[in-house]
Amino acid sequence: MFKRSFYYLWGSQTLSNTVDVLYLVALTTFILDRTGSVVFATLVPFLRVTSQLFSGLIAPLMVDRYRLPFLLTVSQCGQFILFVLLAGYLSPWVGGEQILPVYTIIICISFLDGWTTPARNALVPRLVADQALMKANGIVATTDQIVQFAGWAISGVLVATFGSFPILVVVAAGYGLAMAVTLLIEDPTEPKRRSVWDVRTGRDQVDRTKGIGGLDEGAGQAEIKLSSRWDTLKEGWVALWKSPRLRSLTLMDMTDMLGGSVWAGAFMLVFVNEILLKDEQWWGYINASYFAGAVIGGLLVVALVERLEKRIFMVMLLGMLGYAILTAWFALNDFAPLALLIVLLTGPITELAAISRRTLIQRSASPELLPKVFSAQSTLLNTVAGLSLLFMSGVAEWFGIVNMYLFAAAISVLAAGVGWFNRRAFVGTVKESIEGEAE
Repeated sequence: MFKRSFYYLWGSQTLSNTVDVLYLVALTTFILDRTGSVVFATLVPFLRVTSQLFSGLIAPLMVDRYRLPFLLTVSQCGQFILFVLLAGYLSPWVGGEQILPVYTIIICISFLDGWTTPARNALVPRLVADQALMKANGIVATTDQIVQFAGWAISGVLVATFGSFPILVVVAAGYGLAMAVTLLIEDPTEPKRRSVWDVRTGRDQVDRTKGIGGLDEGAGQAEIKLSSRWDTLKEGWVALWKSPRLRSLTLMDMTDMLGGSVWAGAFMLVFVNEILLKDEQWWGYINASYFAGAVIGGLLVVALVERLEKRIFMVMLLGMLGYAILTAWFALNDFAPLALLIVLLTGPITELAAISRRTLIQRSASPELLPKVFSAQSTLLNTVAGLSLLFMSGVAEWFGIVNMYLFAAAISVLAAGVGWFNRRAFVGTVKESIEGEAE
């Protein structure tokens, strides 16, 4: 059911995500120590998300021309080189003190990282049998949550103990190893590579062989080439809009993302202090409880995959409604131990809905179109995530932290309603869905 390349992909991405957490903590700590400013420190995640947003916009051009394993390798190779430079700049021998070079490298690293998630999500269905797709997504999601849960807890201790420079050296070595593992991945939908330099997609190679319509005039060729690039850039966006299933899933993801920002650290801390009347220690307990629940949710998907597969659409809707109910309960509760239990239950419900949505998206487009679909969706979700933080900040400021969580619960009900209203789009086979997009 799982090809060997899936395990290479899983291993390399797990390692990349682990060192990714390490570098974020190390750089945030470094900037905070140098500047003493929370604003400068928060620029690290802001620049990261913004750079990934722009990277996602051009990602369709890359996935159309190059094999997905090659894009992952380039991303990891580039990040490895950049981390070596960053570690050298911050080393005791150079002793870099300026913040601008650090920000510049963060932007470049994040730009390269913007190709990773769409490429990974599009590769998974190519490397596993269809009946094992939901299980594979559950395995990947569980590993991601474990990395997030353990990574943020451990990385702070490591940075405090050893300092930023040694951690960045470890990060660079981790990306180098991940790059080496990624080289072993073979995409079964592409012709077998003739050499390590055979990096273009089969489709791109055919296009280069055929030429452009036999035109002789350079101006005409350039115009058609420009048009072709524009068509490639918008292909994933057009699919999201024209396919009823993809449109519904994307709207659900966007509305869910809009309400999902309420679990960000700052909002949670305010709720713990003002409603639960507890200190920062309980804030840590609640965050740990949420991640633990998410890990449990991923494991449940893996264990119950055969039962869930038969009802995947209803599992997705019930997961979203369950999340809304638990969020509202959390908002109306002021007993701290009960809040821990509610958050623990929220994790599995959230993972069930998210894994179901991802699996349905992967089955709703052809292998060639799927990377562009994920690139377009990633760009949308990154934009919504940024706007959501600002929007929910305003709701919390004007209406109070409890009403903010209640509002987030209502948004999740709306997201489930979008799915139910478009339930007819989920009737039929994936093949029919793809044919509908082509028309």
